[in-house]
Amino acid sequence: MSITLLTGQVLVTDSAHTEPPFQTWKLVLAYDGTGFSGWQVQPGELTVQGELQSALGRVTGESPLPQGSGRTDAGVHALGQVASFPLQAAIPAENLLRACNKTLPSAIRVLSAETVSPLFHARHSSVSKIYEYRILLAHPGRRQICPPFLARYVYDYPWPLNLAALQSAADAFLGEHDFCSFAATDPELVSRKTDPGFGSVLSVQNETRTTVRKIISSSWQQQPHEAGEMLIYRIRGNGFLHHMVRNFVGTMLDVGRGRLESSEIPAIIAARARSAAGPTAPARGLFLHSVEYRDPSEVTHSSSDGPPDSLGHQ
Repeated sequence: MSITLLTGQVLVTDSAHTEPPFQTWKLVLAYDGTGFSGWQVQPGELTVQGELQSALGRVTGESPLPQGSGRTDAGVHALGQVASFPLQAAIPAENLLRACNKTLPSAIRVLSAETVSPLFHARHSSVSKIYEYRILLAHPGRRQICPPFLARYVYDYPWPLNLAALQSAADAFLGEHDFCSFAATDPELVSRKTDPGFGSVLSVQNETRTTVRKIISSSWQQQPHEAGEMLIYRIRGNGFLHHMVRNFVGTMLDVGRGRLESSEIPAIIAARARSAAGPTAPARGLFLHSVEYRDPSEVTHSSSDGPPDSLGHQ
């Protein structure tokens, strides 16, 4: 750029400074939810979202609010939580991954980091999620003793369970239903609408949220464990209500214990009343296993730690 002065001299100046463009980032994280008040930022509380935002600020000098694929509750763990956010910092994916893991508390690990399409959003772009719930049963005839190093990650259930009855109950959730009976809160909610990229609050308004969800798969597996028998419930659906999986599990445990028949579950669903369903299983046994997206080719550059199959990558 040049400017001609009144004296006829030509002054040569630098080109106008332009800000680097924002890039959309996608992270996959694993965390032990025991010491956190869930994913979502809350005043005065230790949260996963808050810790990640702080780490990004220390590493890049920018502090976008990472948008998660879902809001795990206090005490719930994740094997493959997904977060997205915008950054201007020109930083290689492998450097961001390494620096975040050096900065974050040891209970949170970034497993992969990648730049993606600006249209990608961790929650809005997802098509399904997979959750796991883990239950430890004592060996028959042996007193239940849950090892202290396992106690934070399983529900040490003290009563015998019928696996066939559990599976029959799990089958009853398949398909698209109104799962209001398994939601922790009333569907009449105050909705905080946020900018999908930056997380700033745009408006606050009352709206009715649907409680209809589609369950694609729902099954129990039994695995031997040195401390007893491990029962693992895995469920895949297009979305989940607050406490929905834990309420499913609590209801199925009543079936497996013989206090409820699996044939009663359709009537519980139809009742659309939380009081009709069983108790809420403890948070410590629940894991967000993985999140599925429409178009994996959105990624332009990536870096990952750990085996891909452990993350449930699509």
